Amino acid sequence: MALPDDISRLQSGMTAAVRDHWKAFLVEGIVLVVLGLAAILVPLVASLAITIVLGCMFLVSGIVQFILTFSARQLPGFGWSLFSALLAAAAGIVLLMWPVQGIVSLTIVVGVYFVMEGVATVMYALDHRKQLSQRWGLLVAAGLVDLLIAAIIITGLPGSASWAIGLLVGINLVFGGAALIGMALAARNA
Repeated sequence: MALPDDISRLQSGMTAAVRDHWKAFLVEGIVLVVLGLAAILVPLVASLAITIVLGCMFLVSGIVQFILTFSARQLPGFGWSLFSALLAAAAGIVLLMWPVQGIVSLTIVVGVYFVMEGVATVMYALDHRKQLSQRWGLLVAAGLVDLLIAAIIITGLPGSASWAIGLLVGINLVFGGAALIGMALAARNA
C-alpha cells in the first residue's frame, strides 16, 4: 500500500523527469500532430498503412506463438494455443494479401464498436443518473455521438472504409500530439 510520502516522492520524481526531458516530449508531440494531420488529409493511405501494419503484427505474432507452442507442446491447452497461433497468422496473411478488403473489415469492426460503446454509455448514464447528478446528460450526449458516428460509418459502407480508419486515427494522433506539446511547454516553464 502506498503511503502519502511515497505518492509525493513519485509525483515529484515524475515532474522532474518530464521537466528534464520536455524537449523530447515536444518533438514527439509535433511528430504526432504532423502524422495525424497527414492521416486526416489522406485517410485512405493512412487506412491502408494501418491495415498493412496490423497484418504484419498478426503474422509475426502468429509465427512466434506457433514456435513457442511447439516448444511447449507437453503443456495443457496445446491444441487451443496452436489454433490461436494459426488464426493470428492467417489473419495477418489475409490482411496483407487483401489490404483493401481488410480496410472494409476493420471499418465494420470500428462501426460495431461505436454502436456497442454508444449503447453502453447511454445505459450507464441512465442507470447512474442519481449518482452523476446533472452530469448524466453529458454521458448520454457522448453515447449518442458514438451512435451517430456508427451510423455514418455503417450506412456509408463500403465507401466509408476509404476514410473512417485513417480519419479516426489521425484525429487521435492530433489530440495526443497536442496533449504532449502542452505538457512539454508546461514542463519547460515549470
